[in-house]
Amino acid sequence: MNALESAGQTETEQTMFSIIQRIATGPELSKDISQEEARIGMRGILKGEIDPVRAGIFLIALRMKRETAEENRGVLQAILDLRDLATADVDEVVDIADPYDGYNRTVPASPFLAPLLAECGIPAFSHGLNAVGPKYGVTHRHVLAAAGIDVDLDSAQAAARLADPGLGWAYVDQARYVPGLHDLIGLRQRMVKRSVITTVEVLARPIIGRKKTHFVTGYVHKPYPPVYADLARHAGFDSALIVRGVEGGIVPSLRQAGKYFAYTDGGEETGYDIDPGMLGIEQPTRAVPIPEDVPQTEKGEGAVTLTDIDAGARKAAEYGMAALSGEKGATYDSLVYAGALVLTHLGRADNIGSAGEILRDALNSGRAADRVR
Repeated sequence: MNALESAGQTETEQTMFSIIQRIATGPELSKDISQEEARIGMRGILKGEIDPVRAGIFLIALRMKRETAEENRGVLQAILDLRDLATADVDEVVDIADPYDGYNRTVPASPFLAPLLAECGIPAFSHGLNAVGPKYGVTHRHVLAAAGIDVDLDSAQAAARLADPGLGWAYVDQARYVPGLHDLIGLRQRMVKRSVITTVEVLARPIIGRKKTHFVTGYVHKPYPPVYADLARHAGFDSALIVRGVEGGIVPSLRQAGKYFAYTDGGEETGYDIDPGMLGIEQPTRAVPIPEDVPQTEKGEGAVTLTDIDAGARKAAEYGMAALSGEKGATYDSLVYAGALVLTHLGRADNIGSAGEILRDALNSGRAADRVR
């Protein structure tokens, strides 16, 4: 094989060959690529047109040199090009994007935010997958499956649930709405380190509303809000709510001050300071703690981490259904806090405090639980 032949036979292969030559040349010589080149490269990977070795080099090299905004948008656009998109027969939809790698230091409450919002008249859905690194934690899929929910709907089936007045919420899995991306989980595991996929996959937007679609996600590290806001605008979200949450999720700490960023109507994002005291929340822990009956690492050796995903999911489902039925506790407060941010962001309440009262009324009525049963 000569140098010309090694570039590949197809135009996509040759483009990837050229991209790798430029982005994988070390910390001082690596060059950025255009948004369109990033789109072509990632699209080729998603369609199985690029050798897995070169696909891994592409993703790792982008991360090593640090992705540009244009490269992030290009990779996201490739996913948007190939996703299974459905429009729900409702004016507005809230798209809840928790970390796809899940939770392993707390018991997640967020899988039950969508039915709570639905009870408040806001169609909402969450999305994710079964397991991916770096955490391989408890995901929305795990918890909702443990609660008896069908987690294998396609985009159209999930959109139909959003339009059903008696339901108004759904979950859709990456394996159904963009299978080419889901097929890369094995490659991502072998790569070890996170890649641009981890950043952009939560913005795939598989279901939209007739008029508006609102993005809700979480973050931990300070550089990410402008990155997510830029990508949300590129994906076409009318608004975005980006919350500094526990484990990178959408629920802020229940015991200390927090922050979120938001934009509306495609505008620039603005930062807001928040505190659980604004809703009268007083909890001794920052999130729902892992109970003693769920297998976990020994205390006193760093952060406690659950070691049995199925047991953690069952506990999250138990706590979530109890909270939707009005049982007070950390899960209840987590849903009130996250839900209040959404209602305030959408203009359904004048302030976080009044939004919290709307959500408590919905939880105390028990009607949100009926949307899950």
